[in-house]
Amino acid sequence: MEWLTSLAPVLSPIFGMFGVLGGGLLVYRQTKHKTDADAHTAEGTTYVAAVQTVTNGFTQLLEQQRETNAATLERLATVESRVERLEEEQRQWQRWKAAAVDYIRYLRGLLAHASAEPVPEPPVELAEDLAARRS
Repeated sequence: MEWLTSLAPVLSPIFGMFGVLGGGLLVYRQTKHKTDADAHTAEGTTYVAAVQTVTNGFTQLLEQQRETNAATLERLATVESRVERLEEEQRQWQRWKAAAVDYIRYLRGLLAHASAEPVPEPPVELAEDLAARRS
């Protein structure tokens, strides 16, 4: 045991050096762990921000698409109502035209029976319609 005590002046600085190196190692590991954790947190924060940006972008695109679809549907409804109105007007004109042709044919028949003179030929614009109705 004396030999151990005689080595005390040598062993004491060696153990002190190991203590300092061990403490330095612990501080280094703690700092490295904190830096890695901060970097991981920053990376996570960046990832979350990127996901939020993408989500916001998709939300805006979806809203724009909905607005576009609503505007398209509104224009389509307007066009459909106009087409329906024009179709009804066309049917009305066709009924009026048919009634006018029938009336003209009736008047020509009356004129043919009441007069000894020949019935005048219809104007070119009406001749086609009158000929089409006879057949």
